[in-house]
This record gives sequence, C-alpha cells and structure tokens, in this order.
Amino acid sequence: MKYRLIVTDMDGTLLSDHKEISEENKKALKKAQDMGINVAIATGRIYTSAKYYANLLGLNTPIIACNGAIIREEKTGKTIYENIITREDSLKIFDVCSRYDIYYHFYNDSGFYCKELNYSSLEYSKWNESQPKEDRLNIQVMDNPLETIKNTDDILKFVIIDDDLEKLDEVMEELKKIDTVEVSKSWYNNIEIMNKGVNKGLAVKRLAEYFGIKKEEIITFGDNFNDLSMIEYAGMGVAMGNAEDIVKEKANFITSSNKESGVAKALKEILGI
Repeated sequence: MKYRLIVTDMDGTLLSDHKEISEENKKALKKAQDMGINVAIATGRIYTSAKYYANLLGLNTPIIACNGAIIREEKTGKTIYENIITREDSLKIFDVCSRYDIYYHFYNDSGFYCKELNYSSLEYSKWNESQPKEDRLNIQVMDNPLETIKNTDDILKFVIIDDDLEKLDEVMEELKKIDTVEVSKSWYNNIEIMNKGVNKGLAVKRLAEYFGIKKEEIITFGDNFNDLSMIEYAGMGVAMGNAEDIVKEKANFITSSNKESGVAKALKEILGI
C-alpha cells in the first residue's frame, strides 16, 4: 500500500511526557515528507499551540486543532473547516460547570479563556514565559466568565479538569444530556466538549478529501479516547504502547510508547524507512 497522508496526535503520542518531539520522531516524519507523504497534526489543543509544533516539524499540511473543530493552513491562514459551539450550548456548559464548581477553560482559534490559572492554563502560562511573543498563547483570565460567554460567538471547545474522578464522571453524565455537543476525553482527569459533528475522524476525512486521498492511504497515530474516531477511520490506525485499551483494540498496529519514539518505530515498520 502506498500511503499519502500521516496524521498524528500530539500529547501522549508524538510528544514525550516532557512535551518534546524526539529526534527519532523528527527524522522519521521528515523522511516520510521526503517520500511525498503529507504529514499533519491532529490535536485537542488550541490552534496556536498546535501551530508551534507544526512549525517545529516544518509541516506544510493544514493543522487539525480543537479535536477537529478547526482545520487551517498555517502558511496562508486559510480556514478549511470550522465548527463552533452555539452560544446557547456554551451557556448550558457554563451552567453545569458552575453547579459543580469545577475548573474549566475554553478557547477560540486564538484566545484561551479561564477564570483562574490552574491545570492546563497554568502550564501554558509558564510555557509562555520562555517563548518569543509571536509563539505565546493569548491567555485571558476572566473575573466574570458568564459575561464573556454571553458576548462570544466563536468558541470552539471547552475543557473541564478535576482530579476528583467521581465528580468528573457526574459532570460528564450531565453534559451528555446536551444532545447538540460532542463529549470526549483526552486524559484521565479531563472532559472535552465540542459542537456536534466535531471529532478527529471526521476532520481527517475532511482533510483527506481536500487532498483527494482515500482512507486506505492514511496512517493515523493516537493514544486516547478522542483519537478513536481517526484510528478507526484510517486504513492504518496505529495505537501507542501507552494507549487506552479500547484504542489498542480498534487499531491495526500497536507501536512503542510515546516515551520510546513509538511514532518513528511504527513508520519504520510500515514504510520501511
């Protein structure tokens, strides 16, 4: 099989636990590009963060961010696809978060909004300190999130985080009652909410159609629940050694963990590079 598109998740997949791309992974993806294969990132992260890593790898392929809520060409700024959460649903999500007094943040294509710096927002804030201005995330700490949500109509994704997993499960059940949103997870202690019809599998499908590529010509890499749809969609779905069991069950190939440059190891086997 001649593959024409590689799409990889970032956290827990392409990135090490220290949020770095190993030299082995960089070299393997570069070899794939030299073979004429398109290489793309599909992440739950905000577009700005995904763009940083895409530039690090020298990728020209459009970036899939916010779990597929946005697909954009970084070089031209052309948005291929965008699917926002309605204001009505954003207010419903806010209501659930308020009732459970739980941490959350949300973002559009360029701004990261939170009530307090904690969990991911605190990590990103620290990351900003070491980055040049053009690579920093636009983090907005709000005194009154409700007013911001009432006056915002371009929210792509909400993320809820808590270490009380029982509480998190209760919140997830409440959110699932909103039948016009997608509810998923990318880590054990989080919940991710997007508009209905948004997932990585559909985003990969849209990107493939954009390039005229068949699903059989696609390799995808992932480790968590939000990667399942693209693992199942691709002709060659690859699960990381550290992946959730359900991801491994649905995959065509299981590679080493993200700590062991599993992306590169799989490409060596599949592409012979």
